[in-house]
Amino acid sequence: MRVRQIAALAAAAALALSATACGSDSEKQEAESKSVAQRAKETGKLTIGIKFDQPALGLQKPDGTYEGFDVDVAKYIAKELGVEESGITWKEARSENRESFLASNQVDLVVATYSITEGRKPKVTFAGPYYVAHQDTMVRADNDDIKKAADLKGKKLCKAAGSNSWRRITDPPPDGQLNIKDVELVDATGYSDCVTKLDNGALDAVTTDDLILAGFASQQKGKFKVINDPFTDEKYGVGIKKGDTETCEAVNKAITKMYADGTAKTLLEKHFSGTGLKLNFEVPQFEGCE
Repeated sequence: MRVRQIAALAAAAALALSATACGSDSEKQEAESKSVAQRAKETGKLTIGIKFDQPALGLQKPDGTYEGFDVDVAKYIAKELGVEESGITWKEARSENRESFLASNQVDLVVATYSITEGRKPKVTFAGPYYVAHQDTMVRADNDDIKKAADLKGKKLCKAAGSNSWRRITDPPPDGQLNIKDVELVDATGYSDCVTKLDNGALDAVTTDDLILAGFASQQKGKFKVINDPFTDEKYGVGIKKGDTETCEAVNKAITKMYADGTAKTLLEKHFSGTGLKLNFEVPQFEGCE
């Protein structure tokens, strides 16, 4: 009799655990079927991917807080979606993991100098752009050999993991731009690593978006200079899981308001005034939600 009672209790416990697991899976599936905008409104929470190592854009400070243009843009968008700053969880989104983070729901949005490209559109729905930067080149302050992008021929150029910026130098259109073949590429884990290698002489130049370069140059004044020879348009978009057009449209509405009420101008001047960059305060033309 006792054996039968124990067996019955064990079966009941297993059934309860199974029901709980099924309920948990069902709730998870239901939550993931909703748009990010819907979930944000209901929960007051968002997980946003940003860079942790880009001065003036997305930088983790020693006290564990975050600062930069992308961070402030993300806060503005979040508030327009019904989420206060206290409801944001920040996650480091490096160039090589942005798509996988969105696809696996590890982040809701990515605001991380994420250029909208034809190659990325099949994997990601992009809102924006919220700003159009331009690819340029940074060298050491005492370098007089590289005055324009064409001078990179025969030079050591940084190849940051997950970024396509170096291809704009070495490859022909449509993926590239300048088609300079005689360039020695030096691998780096990211742009902060590129800057370290530039500083210690392991490479001659770093090429990427001018906002990124200006941030690094202003952080270490006198060490580096941007050559001011831009040659692309880099449309910074807000990355959203592929197919979530409802959230894309809501984010576009927030970006439009950010420019209309003067916040975009204030943020751009806050982070980039004095860097020598010519800033654009007009709302960019949106790509359209796909």
